[in-house]
Amino acid sequence: MPKRSLRKYLPSPARLMRVSGFKRFGNLLDRRELWHISRTSIARATAIGLFCSMIPLPGQMFIAVFLAIRFSANVPLSFMLIFVTNPITMPVIYLGAYLFGSALLGAPILDVTAVDWLNPLSAEFLGIFPAFILGCAVMGLIAAFLGYFIADGLWRLRISQRLTERARNRLARRRATKR
Repeated sequence: MPKRSLRKYLPSPARLMRVSGFKRFGNLLDRRELWHISRTSIARATAIGLFCSMIPLPGQMFIAVFLAIRFSANVPLSFMLIFVTNPITMPVIYLGAYLFGSALLGAPILDVTAVDWLNPLSAEFLGIFPAFILGCAVMGLIAAFLGYFIADGLWRLRISQRLTERARNRLARRRATKR
């Protein structure tokens, strides 16, 4: 995995600390391993960020940062991946979560156009809530599982490509010096 390109897109510790609310984490974010780019920290951060992106609560970023600190994952990547659910993708993801949760529960699918999504205490929202939460949790677990193994696999693939490339270069240099 190209570390330089990841560093280019990930926020710095100082930039992340400017986000209101992260000052609560204080010295916890000073640990160097939370900013390190390695195969395990990136795979963990991918899983944490994707899982937290499916949590339908405000404050996903705080949960992601807390879990990244707890599991020694890359904090900036965990933070950035929660934006998988943004105002553009959220309706599609959350509708899919509700439909998935309904299928898992075997519940009938209600008309979600009548649901006031901005009022979580409305009767319509409370009617779909169990299926919605189950769908979000299961989709979060699936996304975390797949994200972890895809990030880990891509990292390993890139390492094997680099090793093969180095071996080819070494062989070419040996052949060139023998001539």
